[in-house]
Amino acid sequence: MKMLLTQIKNTMMLALFISATSLFAQETPDQSYDLGAKINEMTLTVGGVLVVATNDGLAGIRPDQSQPVFTFNNFGKLKPEETEFIPGSPYIVVSQGATSKFAGIAKTKRAVIDYMQGKVIFNSDDDSWNQIYTCDVVLPQNKLIVSGIQKIGTKAEKVTPKVAVYDLNSSKLDYSFFLDKPGRVGVAKNFSVTGRPLLLKEFLIIPTAQGLIAKSHTGEELWQNKIKNVSWLVADETEKEIYGFETTTNGKNTRIHKIGTSGQELWEDDRKVKGIVSKFEILPQGLAVVSNVAGGDGAFAAKSESKITMFSAATGEDLWDKAPKTKGYVQHFYIMEDGILFGIYSGGINKISFNGETLFKKPLKTGENIMMMAHTPQGLIYITGEDTNIVNLETGEQVWDKPLKYKNSASVASTYDAANERYLIAAGDVLYAIDANSGDVTELSKIKFEEKESPNTMEVRNGNIFLSSSQNVMSLESNGSEKYHGYYKSPGKSGFMKIVGGVVAAASLVATASTAYAAGMNNNGIGINNLRNYNDYGKEAKRASDMFASIAGASFDMMSQRFKSSAATENAQFILTKLDSGVGLVKVNKDSGKIEKEILLKDKKPEYKVDEYGGYLYYKANDKTIYAYDLKK
Repeated sequence: MKMLLTQIKNTMMLALFISATSLFAQETPDQSYDLGAKINEMTLTVGGVLVVATNDGLAGIRPDQSQPVFTFNNFGKLKPEETEFIPGSPYIVVSQGATSKFAGIAKTKRAVIDYMQGKVIFNSDDDSWNQIYTCDVVLPQNKLIVSGIQKIGTKAEKVTPKVAVYDLNSSKLDYSFFLDKPGRVGVAKNFSVTGRPLLLKEFLIIPTAQGLIAKSHTGEELWQNKIKNVSWLVADETEKEIYGFETTTNGKNTRIHKIGTSGQELWEDDRKVKGIVSKFEILPQGLAVVSNVAGGDGAFAAKSESKITMFSAATGEDLWDKAPKTKGYVQHFYIMEDGILFGIYSGGINKISFNGETLFKKPLKTGENIMMMAHTPQGLIYITGEDTNIVNLETGEQVWDKPLKYKNSASVASTYDAANERYLIAAGDVLYAIDANSGDVTELSKIKFEEKESPNTMEVRNGNIFLSSSQNVMSLESNGSEKYHGYYKSPGKSGFMKIVGGVVAAASLVATASTAYAAGMNNNGIGINNLRNYNDYGKEAKRASDMFASIAGASFDMMSQRFKSSAATENAQFILTKLDSGVGLVKVNKDSGKIEKEILLKDKKPEYKVDEYGGYLYYKANDKTIYAYDLKK
């Protein structure tokens, strides 16, 4: 009998041991990648591929493949500044060696990687480029324009600056040409490329230190002019009017040139504007220009401000007798049917007609840092770190009798509750409800998040209000009463700096893609600005998907499909926390507040990335290994 009891006791202990082991052991990853070299940095791309920088080079990880989708070790270990992720694209431009604009300097290298398909689509070594001056990806045309010295041809050709245009979809050379005549006798001329080339339907314009050079798509020279040191160019929709931007010698002002299709200057004199041009819009009424004049300690310093000017497209003359006073840095800039709407970082919103007349009765005073300006059925909603209101877009008058003011907060969450016709604003520790029709404000609930956090996301789900922050999730009923509150302790201050950038929010990924869309892709971030609709996240995802679908190539098709799918965070929240047996990630159901999945990372200072859109966790298991977990299971 005693022996039987001992056997039962031992069996029970073994079962408990097995149970405890399965409970606290690190979960087996869905994929494991041994990269064979020390991992230095991880970057989650807009396409969902994790790009890892190692002591050997770069590797790309797609969780649906058991091996890296690419490895690029041709240039060896890369510094962070030597790797450029082209926004809204599947491309990485890798650089090595300082860019030189003069022949005879040390060798420079460039490569372009398509991280979605895992292809090196350009390598300067393979094409015998000894030096690269510029290397620009041009979208939506999906081309690569390279300038430099190519060691091909005669002795004279091997030292003559050259430009080549490659098709990124096929990885093939379209055409190339010399910027100077090889072996030309005479005074030496500097043909360094000074800015980003402009690729048009019929020809290509190269800005150089000698002037602008236009070439056909076969490399035939069409014209040259003497507008030197242009840094970027843009054309109107007809491509018959071209504008070149030249930063003055002191680097503080900008000269604008207008050029015709034959290279002729269309203005009698170029136009000089104070500061550096940050926004440029070609409109039927003229040319809207925003330039930033930095003062003090930079663009956000007290003495810094933006200048807004409207020029005649025909003559370049200033169309406004009196430019609007900004008294600060233009943070928001939108083209409306009747004029230009703008918001200032230091506070204030105004609207001016294309004729230079102020459309608002008086400038609207707001708090500092306008986080959002968007369309609503009632008018323009703005949200700052200090206040919120809705404004009549015609007159600038407040729709609500007075703005909703709250304690200055670095994070303000908001949404529209359509069923109850109200706006919900969470600022600090208070959730406010504002009647959409009357503007009446109700303090709906007090929000007490642990670790002094404030809600940074909010959505209405099945009639309930879901709020979340880094370590807290909460659901409230429609009347503000608490349904559940989940708090998941942060791993600790010692690991905070490592984990702070771990989760890449789905909204951030969509914003990255849609920003590229709004910028026109080939316009240096200076493109048509349209005021978005409030609560437009779903439309932003579709906009991103449509943008990728409009560009030819298998990689863009893959990126388009990614944003056609629902985000993995639609019904769940991912939180890094301190579990009983170590640091781990929990998947929390937004409706019930229950934990659906736990992944123990067994690391006090985990380095990880979460693709919230695709639903994957990438974890640096050791110096050379990445684990991937499917969070959707």
